[in-house]
Amino acid sequence: MRKITIAIDGYSSCGKSTMAKDLAREIGYIYVDTGAMYRSVTLFAMRNNLFNEDGSIKTDELKSRMNEINISFKLNSETGRPDTYLNGELVEKEIRSMDVSARVSKIAALPFVREALVAQQQAMGKEKGIIMDGRDIGTVARVEDKATEVRRAGFLI
Repeated sequence: MRKITIAIDGYSSCGKSTMAKDLAREIGYIYVDTGAMYRSVTLFAMRNNLFNEDGSIKTDELKSRMNEINISFKLNSETGRPDTYLNGELVEKEIRSMDVSARVSKIAALPFVREALVAQQQAMGKEKGIIMDGRDIGTVARVEDKATEVRRAGFLI
């Protein structure tokens, strides 16, 4: 079967992630958790001392090191869900910690982080066999191809 990339776009709290995860499990695709990508960058910054004592980010250093960050997802056969890998290391548990949660919004607000992660999402989309969700995922991280857009109930499928 020919694989495609599926982008589920919609309003906040409308069930995009639930639908995306269930669909991915059902059809054997990888669910790309874009939130986990920002959490992975946060973990990278924490591990590399890129936060100042006051909690602010050493933005110039992080920006210069963004090319060192590679995030991927692999299906966990036991859970049926994808696990997050940062530079080849399984970090699913670490990125869900309270320390990461407390810092991720500052990382996600940085335009160069968003730009780098969108580029990684677009590269993942070219590989096919993935499902992504998020507000504006269909327009911001969209892989340009000849896919047909179908709009239903606020979703871009």
